[in-house]
Amino acid sequence: MFLRILDRLEEILIASLMAAATLIIFVAVVQRFAVGVPLLYPLVYNINLTWAQELCIYMFIWMAKFGAAYGVRTGIHVGVDVLVNMLDQTWRKRVILFALFCGALFTAIVGTMGAKFVIELYPTDQVSPDLEIPSWLVYLCIPLGSYLMCFRFLQVAWAYYWTDKLPHHDQTHVEGVEMLDGYSVDPHVGGAR
Repeated sequence: MFLRILDRLEEILIASLMAAATLIIFVAVVQRFAVGVPLLYPLVYNINLTWAQELCIYMFIWMAKFGAAYGVRTGIHVGVDVLVNMLDQTWRKRVILFALFCGALFTAIVGTMGAKFVIELYPTDQVSPDLEIPSWLVYLCIPLGSYLMCFRFLQVAWAYYWTDKLPHHDQTHVEGVEMLDGYSVDPHVGGAR
């Protein structure tokens, strides 16, 4: 139950940050180029979007940190496993578990260093240039995202140890479309295409 809630929160956070950043960038671009369009200019003239670029940068950083954890959980990170696949099953399992534990150790170290940085930054009055939000809040994504990624590495290692299965992202899969005998079939329509 906890893992399902965490998975859903992770997905909602990533999607919300991506959608909000896209919308903010779109509005900022429309405002910038509305000067030459007499009908649009009065509508966007009084909107102050000098903060939009900074906010979008922060949103994409947060999205990337949590997206990396999502990538570990779903198996969408790029990996070179040619040599690993040439090993026999026993050694392959050992090497993969070692790699997963190295990833967990690295992200735990980054998370701890990030937490130390945020804790030291918290009592200062340092703020971001345009938004003027506390800097510790901006950098909080480093420990949160890194610890989540560490947890995901350990989660994948645990599942792999017991099932011998790694998360795998099928790039050819389209949600709602099934493949039967080489034909793409939409279950909602019922016919082959």
